[in-house]
Amino acid sequence: MPQIYGRAIIPLTQPLQDTTKIDQEYALEATMLGYFAKDGTRNPTLRVKKGNRIRITITNGELMTHDIAIEKLGIKSKTILEKGSKTSIVFVAEKNDTYYCSVPGHRAAGMVGKLEVVEGDISETKIVGIIPKKNGKLLNLNFESGTLADWKATGDAFVNPLISEDPSPIHEKDMNIGFEGKHFLSSGGTLNYKLTGTLTSVPFIVTHPYASFQVSGGALQDTRVEIVLADTKKVIYHSTGQGRATLQPVVVNLKPYMNKNIFIRIIDNETGISQIPYIPNDKWAHINFDNFLFYSTRPNFPNELNQKDIIILPPLDPVLNAGLSGIEAAKAMTPPKGFKITLAAAEPDIIRPISFTIDSRGRLWVVEGHTYPVPAPEGQGRDRILIFEDTNGDGTLDKKKIFMEGLNLVSGIEVGMGGVWLGAAPYLLFIPADFKEDKPTGEPQKLLDGWGTQDTHETLNSLRWGPDGWLYGTHGVFTHSKVGKPGTPDEQRVKLNAGVWRYHPTKHQFEVFAEGSSNPWGIDFNDYGHPFITACVIPHLYHIIQGGRYFRQAGKHFNPYIYDDIKTIADHRHWLGERGPHAGNFRSAAAGGGHAHAGAMIYLGGNSWPKEYHNNIFMNNINGAKLNIDQLTRSGSGYVGSHKKDFMAMNDSWSQWLNFKYDASGSVFAIDWYDKNQCHSSNPDVHDKTMGRIFKISHENDKWVQVDLAKASDMELVNYQLSANEWFVRQSRTILQERGGNKQVHEALKAILNTNPDATRKLRALWTLHVTKGLTEKEMTDLLSNPSEYVRSWAIQLLLENKSITDETLKQLNILAQNDNSALVRLYLAAAMQRLEPSKRWEVVEALVQKVEDKADHNQPLMVWYAAEPLSEIDIKRAILMAEKAKMPKFLLYTIQRVGAINTEESKKQLKELSERLAKMSHTNHEEIMAIEKILENKSL
Repeated sequence: MPQIYGRAIIPLTQPLQDTTKIDQEYALEATMLGYFAKDGTRNPTLRVKKGNRIRITITNGELMTHDIAIEKLGIKSKTILEKGSKTSIVFVAEKNDTYYCSVPGHRAAGMVGKLEVVEGDISETKIVGIIPKKNGKLLNLNFESGTLADWKATGDAFVNPLISEDPSPIHEKDMNIGFEGKHFLSSGGTLNYKLTGTLTSVPFIVTHPYASFQVSGGALQDTRVEIVLADTKKVIYHSTGQGRATLQPVVVNLKPYMNKNIFIRIIDNETGISQIPYIPNDKWAHINFDNFLFYSTRPNFPNELNQKDIIILPPLDPVLNAGLSGIEAAKAMTPPKGFKITLAAAEPDIIRPISFTIDSRGRLWVVEGHTYPVPAPEGQGRDRILIFEDTNGDGTLDKKKIFMEGLNLVSGIEVGMGGVWLGAAPYLLFIPADFKEDKPTGEPQKLLDGWGTQDTHETLNSLRWGPDGWLYGTHGVFTHSKVGKPGTPDEQRVKLNAGVWRYHPTKHQFEVFAEGSSNPWGIDFNDYGHPFITACVIPHLYHIIQGGRYFRQAGKHFNPYIYDDIKTIADHRHWLGERGPHAGNFRSAAAGGGHAHAGAMIYLGGNSWPKEYHNNIFMNNINGAKLNIDQLTRSGSGYVGSHKKDFMAMNDSWSQWLNFKYDASGSVFAIDWYDKNQCHSSNPDVHDKTMGRIFKISHENDKWVQVDLAKASDMELVNYQLSANEWFVRQSRTILQERGGNKQVHEALKAILNTNPDATRKLRALWTLHVTKGLTEKEMTDLLSNPSEYVRSWAIQLLLENKSITDETLKQLNILAQNDNSALVRLYLAAAMQRLEPSKRWEVVEALVQKVEDKADHNQPLMVWYAAEPLSEIDIKRAILMAEKAKMPKFLLYTIQRVGAINTEESKKQLKELSERLAKMSHTNHEEIMAIEKILENKSL
């Protein structure tokens, strides 16, 4: 799976090959957990003599790209990939420095250590401890007797636990144990890791204030050493290994327990057996131990195992099932009380369902993704579109049609506005259709091309009609697209490699709505028309704002002057442990199941489902095989996403729900890719090619509805804007958009907009008026004074849809920026300014940066900066003066950086004058003054 990327700190160059004498040499193993010395130390401090020639060699401990760099010297090794490969750097030790991995994101993940330059002796002093006694006799706590005297064992892990060889016969040959004396103890090593048991010492008195023992093995909750008070059985200290074989000392402070009885308990309750069919057993499910000693003063070991360096994995989640039939899979799921799961369709009727939508007759249009993961040559695609229908309301999709075959790498589908819309990289396609006959009326039209296929599970996906009449979709970070109409020159195309995009079905305009995230595979809108996406690897939930830039899994934003991006709204994560999101998979059932999510549904399906589910966002947790729910709560200009109890568990490790949507009855249909392999691979042979399911979730209050909204009159469609079930609202709005509206429709919608007390109903009327061209700019501008903050904010977005407004409307926006008390309205103003020519933004932006109430807002400080950023190019002096008065955090610093990037005599002059003014003020501007100094010295920030 892809790794987290960031930005390198310094420019680095390859060192020249050096064959001269080496004075000191270090060898380290490189992994994402850090650099490890032979004695097990994580990110050891490398002590070197000043003036010595140093060589540091790293060996790759895993299949992943790594290198080693020295920060101040600005050198780095070549990058290595294969496990066991080596590379090195040679340099002269001059001053203290930092070594780290320069591969983006790896330093942040923990691959960094210190280089300490010393002028004296760098040899280490041997530390001598004292063996504890009982009744005047030395205890066998170092196993030098070759027996388990003074210990009592249970289970089978400690039947023959003493090892006297290194390499150990029960560990892998390349593992260095590094034990002292004749023996060490292991509960099974990497060979017999499945064994479990407990080993407990006799009690003995604490006679010294400190103790140490050596430990290695699994960084798992149930492979640990405990120090226990004999009288109360209270555990006063414990340590696991850190997932390595080399024994390392840990130090225990026993001062509070002097003269009390303690005992040692060595625990291995972890079998390491994986219940996930394609996840290997964990060979580190064992514990190694040796050499418990007392000390009069605290000992300091060069390779001491610090608890902060141990990143413990939680236990593997139990998985009840794998590879079930469709019927059995439905039975295995555990929905909440009052709900039931029905198998709607299964193989061979449906295979590899990768995307679906529901039409205005309640039928499912499902794409079978037979081509994935390798695009077929042009004209040789194997994907097809099926239409499923439940004709009698029993939950089974008993009627099936084939709409089209021979499609290539389809990853998203939507219907309406005269046809079928497909994301099929490198194209966005439109297929004109006769929906009465369910047949294409022409060949697929290539509306846009240039969509990338570098990573075929991150192509354009999740097509969905937005409330404003645009077709929205998402796009992953490791696929690099340059989108335009066929024939568009490269320099005029729109770059996209992570984010949310939209396409207008009649204006045929394409634009990026927001940038960032990772691999979103789901977007939906809440009752107020606010979009949300779910993501993988990085934090999982984002409220998407037009013009927003969001935290990225990898790479940089296209605009180099962004400087920071908007983070997740989630106040939690769905995986456990501190080894990173991938390590938390299959071990995180208690938190939600893991980092990988697919699908996004904000439930608005009517009143039959309990209110607790309304306006909450559902997402499938692929690794956890659970349907997660996050509650969306307004906060400032946006939302906070809080974890609610998971809706249900599928209890099947092959389950892979990719999306789900509610229908006219309020029930939810879900497509299940159903595959043993849960991770994307470009190798088609790792994926099953014969399976697929569709399930239906229904509540006992759901009433089956058979509808055909295409037959409804215009006024019936208008009245559906008041439905409790959003399905009717969206379907009828799209049909009215296609019909184009008329005076009667517009008058009825304006009546709802003007008289309905519910803001969500006002919004529905507003959106439908907009898509049917029922409002003039004057009428839209009048809505800027509407009592509802939601109406005012949406009026701003719709007014700026064409990136042009009258001077009078701009004056109204200026007044709003100065006086509106809604953080939401101010957020929409910041977003709208990005759509205006920069010279027209000044007054609004100058007002927004003064809003001290937005200083700590989740979105607004950065959204205002995104609008303000290009103003420095227009008028440097005015931009700096605005920044000096700004109440937004870091706004002045960002402006300094932006002005510095202009790099003209005028920009330097203005920065120098600013520095002089700041110097006369308080010391709170130290960071800004330092930034100016670096710019004026022509140094990189």
